[in-house]
Amino acid sequence: MILTDTGPIVALLNRADQHHPRCINTLTRLPAEPLLTTWVCFTEAMYLLGEAGGYYFQSTLWNMQLDGKLVLHDLTDTEAGRMALLMNRYQDVPMDMADASLVALAESLSDHRVLTFDTDFFIYRLTDDSALEIIG
Repeated sequence: MILTDTGPIVALLNRADQHHPRCINTLTRLPAEPLLTTWVCFTEAMYLLGEAGGYYFQSTLWNMQLDGKLVLHDLTDTEAGRMALLMNRYQDVPMDMADASLVALAESLSDHRVLTFDTDFFIYRLTDDSALEIIG
């Protein structure tokens, strides 16, 4: 599965999004596997898609999840605690909750690849001070 930020989810479904062509191009180069995200990112995407295209976009997002093309990770208590520490560490960026959830999940899964268009991910570091591998 490909750990995925909010931006690519929105760009995938909204052709008017500035990152839509880039998202499609990136996804065609990757193995055909489900996207993995957190409930925090899913909620953020649902809101942004509602603003951009109303219920049609939101319904399409639900269908991605129901069809298994988008898998939602339930954050553990340990991951939630790590999110708080990350947001504190990067408060000057600032790191939002969605970004913190992805970094915490990347650490838990030991998979440091993240599909994102958010340049803040170049700043974030994992527990061992290594960088994430940015796809996008």
